Amino acid sequence: MSKAKASPPPAAAPNPAPAPGPKPAAAPSPTPAPAPTAPPKPEPVRAKSFASQITSRFPEVKVEWMKERRLKVVTTPTRIREVGLFSRDTLGFDHISTVSGVDWIAKNELEVEYFVGSSTPGLEDFILAVSERVPRDNPVVPTLIDVWRGAEYHERETHEMFGINFQGHPNQSHILLPEDWNDLPPLRKDYVSPGR
Repeated sequence: MSKAKASPPPAAAPNPAPAPGPKPAAAPSPTPAPAPTAPPKPEPVRAKSFASQITSRFPEVKVEWMKERRLKVVTTPTRIREVGLFSRDTLGFDHISTVSGVDWIAKNELEVEYFVGSSTPGLEDFILAVSERVPRDNPVVPTLIDVWRGAEYHERETHEMFGINFQGHPNQSHILLPEDWNDLPPLRKDYVSPGR
């Protein structure tokens, strides 16, 4: 007589899945770092001192702008030589860096700017700009060669490029342009190049 096969044990019921718990709170967004602030601009102590000395001596002179190492003052052709001598002899600005011109065509004026420096210890990095304006149709100013000898070449080039006449200059012949140039000075705003 054969034995009956034993039935396999019933399969264990699967464990029920755990009930979902509360979701973890989202991490807070990081607070953006504040934008770096620019360091404050240095106080233009030297420029203020020079401006005060110049305007105290010449009340009609206007201070156009000043920075830590720069100062621009505006005077007139009748006073610019005096302002130049004061800047050289009292303030110590003993040499020319450059001379330039500006054509203010909308105002019918031309401007001459003298950029002067100093070899005085502590002032070597400072530039003083002394400027004057004249009508475009009569651009005559005094030369400042007797104030700053190095102005000779720069005035000559400014005459050539802008047509400004420096009274008392010993030689205003052309440096860069042909001697027979008969057009407008090439850095005036109403000059039109033949190639355009």
